[in-house]
Amino acid sequence: MRLTVGQALVRFLAAQYSERDGEERRFFAGCFGIFGHGNVAGVGQALLEQALLEHADDFPYYMARNEQAMVHTASGYARMSDRLSTFACTSSIGPGATNMVTGAALATINRLPVLLLPGDIFATRPANPVLQELEDARSYDVSVNDCFKPVSKYWDRINRPEQLPSALMAAMRVLTDPAETGAVTLALPQDVQAEAHDWPEELFTRRVWRIPRPLPEPAALDEASAILRSAERPLIVAGGGVIYSRATDELRVFAEHTGIPVAETQAGKGALPWDHPCSVGAIGATGTTAANALARDADVVLGIGTRYSDFTTASHSLFADPDVRFVNVNVARFDAAKLAGTTVVADAKEGIRALHAAINGYGVPDAHRDRARSLTAGWNAQVDRACASRNGEPPAQAEVIGAVNEVSGPRDVVVCAAGSMPGDLHKLWRAADPKGYHVEYGYSCMGYEIAGGLGVKMAAPDREVFVLVGDGSYLMMAQELATAVAEGVKLIVVLVQNHGFASIGNLSESVGAERFGTRHRVRTATGLDGDPLPVDLAANAASLGAGVLRAATAGELRDALGEAVKADRTTVIHIETDPLAGTLDSAAWWDVPVAEVAALDSTREARARYEGDRRARRHHL
Repeated sequence: MRLTVGQALVRFLAAQYSERDGEERRFFAGCFGIFGHGNVAGVGQALLEQALLEHADDFPYYMARNEQAMVHTASGYARMSDRLSTFACTSSIGPGATNMVTGAALATINRLPVLLLPGDIFATRPANPVLQELEDARSYDVSVNDCFKPVSKYWDRINRPEQLPSALMAAMRVLTDPAETGAVTLALPQDVQAEAHDWPEELFTRRVWRIPRPLPEPAALDEASAILRSAERPLIVAGGGVIYSRATDELRVFAEHTGIPVAETQAGKGALPWDHPCSVGAIGATGTTAANALARDADVVLGIGTRYSDFTTASHSLFADPDVRFVNVNVARFDAAKLAGTTVVADAKEGIRALHAAINGYGVPDAHRDRARSLTAGWNAQVDRACASRNGEPPAQAEVIGAVNEVSGPRDVVVCAAGSMPGDLHKLWRAADPKGYHVEYGYSCMGYEIAGGLGVKMAAPDREVFVLVGDGSYLMMAQELATAVAEGVKLIVVLVQNHGFASIGNLSESVGAERFGTRHRVRTATGLDGDPLPVDLAANAASLGAGVLRAATAGELRDALGEAVKADRTTVIHIETDPLAGTLDSAAWWDVPVAEVAALDSTREARARYEGDRRARRHHL
């Protein structure tokens, strides 16, 4: 079959499927793209033929407004689909390509499959330099696309049509590997995209990629079960792997039978419903006092599907028992070996099942079970008070979270990524469904929220999607509101205006930097400390085609949310909040170094606190 490289690529991608537990689905839900001279004649022309001459629904094209944002949308879709489906993203050469690098980093750090197809320089080098070519004196084979290498799990450049089949197979191998997935980049020289070649028919036949569920190795299972049976104060740390594996039922049964309390990471939040008797809520620097108190005293920690980020471990200061032992169940050996734990390399669902069978009859002492429930009840009472509406102006951020949580249904989804909101959501949000909490905190990328929410809604059109975004993040990337409008995809966006970077403002104050450079203010003779900027972000959202509502109090926010739920289009609700209103303390630390010497008293005082806090940090050997 004689096709161009671009046409062959599109036809191959349209024929790829994933399968797990007998359920098959298209692996690529379509392709996002912005066209330019690096891809319009190759991939762009092929997508046109796909839309007009082939089966458009097999691989639909969606126009994005920002290259970074379209990768975030693909990541949001992939996460909501439990990594069983994703999007491809194509861009032109040059700035279009490098705009996708941040999205690639987010996908790889969060272990989310996305396929990036950036245009590249001429492989035939007919004239150098071409527009947007990086001239590197060391080699003509270097382009800006080489900067994708460290943030991609697989990278290749297709300099000849003959290289495409093996590159495509390698790309699919990585994209469908639950332990090694992330961004895959296939750099496509613009002349090669348009070059014709005779392809074997077999390249385009329907291909199903089975997503494996690795079983635990028997010796590792025996060691892990012996440690768990000896535990008197065990704690489970449930990570994102529990949800991706769809192991939440197995976790619930395991916890109920053993009585082991379950704490959740950001990615694992929702692994148990918030009101389950074994749930103790969020863990770590943004966690609950209940989970963190149990973590400090735990003699055995069972980590399931977690990569133990510094927030989860409170920068290695949280698990304080001198003899604490770790058992780690993870599909990735790299993560399973962390904290010198007993390494159980396995799919979360299969690992929980095997451990449950191996420790059959084990249960925690009644005192440990009772303490966990008492601590959690105390925390929940604090959340009730923190999130209660006081109808003052402006409301605290906790009131905003409480209002959205109250109005949203049990299967609806909250989306967030950066600023102070993710930490408050981790502590305060009451998740009732494993897919109802979608906070990107592996990369905590400002600008992810609206674009990621678009991907979530496309993956779950039957759920309401509530996007919580601060003004700082909104200003960085709001363009995909226009994409949502164009595609008829409904989002409910709660735009929190606090006139600055509230999270970094708090962090700046904590390290003695006095909120310097964190407020959106007019410049004066002494710095950026004048009046708030005269911006109207609600008007900006309206200009992008969204419906807009304004609220001044938590009560008005509830009314606006109810109106937005009834609406049939994307609606942005603008509300001002008090950036200085605090929320509940997690009673855990996060390591952010403070200047060792300083002229400011505030910095010297912060350094003294830092010296004291970091004494709790330890290595787990």
